[in-house]
Parts: sequence; C-alpha cells; structure tokens
Amino acid sequence: MNKLLDQTLSNELAKTIKSKAKKPFHNAYKAVLVTEGAKYVQGFLVFVGQPYKPVEHGWIEVNDVIIDPTLPYLQKNPQEFYYFPAQSLSAKKVKAIVEESKEDYPEDDPLPIYGEAPYDYYGDVMLGGQEYLIAYQAAEAKCQEINGLNSEKN
Repeated sequence: MNKLLDQTLSNELAKTIKSKAKKPFHNAYKAVLVTEGAKYVQGFLVFVGQPYKPVEHGWIEVNDVIIDPTLPYLQKNPQEFYYFPAQSLSAKKVKAIVEESKEDYPEDDPLPIYGEAPYDYYGDVMLGGQEYLIAYQAAEAKCQEINGLNSEKN
C-alpha cells in the first residue's frame, strides 16, 4: 500500500519552493503548483518513535511516487515513513479551493482542506469525512504495529 518516497526529488523541491518546517500543507500546496502532473495529497504520516500516533501531513504525488517537500525538516529515517492518503486533489482544484477560501474567510488559513461538512472527531482530532476515518484508522494501526504499542497506551 505504501508508495515509494523519492527522497532526492523531495529535497530538491523543498529547496526550489523554499519549504518551511512544520508547514506540510503549505509546502505541498506550493509544490503542486510548480510540479507538472502532480496531485496535492492530505493524510497521515507514521514513523517509529514519538509522538507514537499518526501525524496529519501533506505531500504531493506524481505517477504514484510520493514527493514530500517537508522531508528535510522531519529528522527521522525516511526509509521508515508510511504515508496514508485521505484525499487527493489536482493542482487546479486545490488552487481554486484555496483562492475561494481566502476570499470567503480571509482571516482563516485555507489549508489543510477537509472537504464538505459535517466533520467528525477521530480521537482528539477533527477531520473530514469517511475517507479521513479510513486513513486515520489505517495509520493508527500501522503506528501501533511499528512502535510495539497496544491501544491502551495511546
């Protein structure tokens, strides 16, 4: 299920767009706008170690290859990253949503994008619809597996 992460392209793209730490959705948004044929993806990133739970994250995909412009800031072994997509949008679609959000809600950050309301809570995180629940549950299971945790510890 896990697609291949292209570390070289991720690092090159991070430099090109001047990505920032702790801004995965903004980095992915800037990346999708400058990458031919890319899709903007939101979902969850799982890795060994803290925080021992899925991390909401954004990246882009080109031809089923993951390019993560936040990679230089993650300070973990990229070989042990697991990406769980919840939604994928074309560059045109994500750009239109962001522009509309900025116009309608100028005081709010337009990213991440959760789709249509109503939203649900999964654990202590409010997310989008059913696709987020599926991605979150899969990511949570993988997180427990690779960290040797049982559900009572979370």
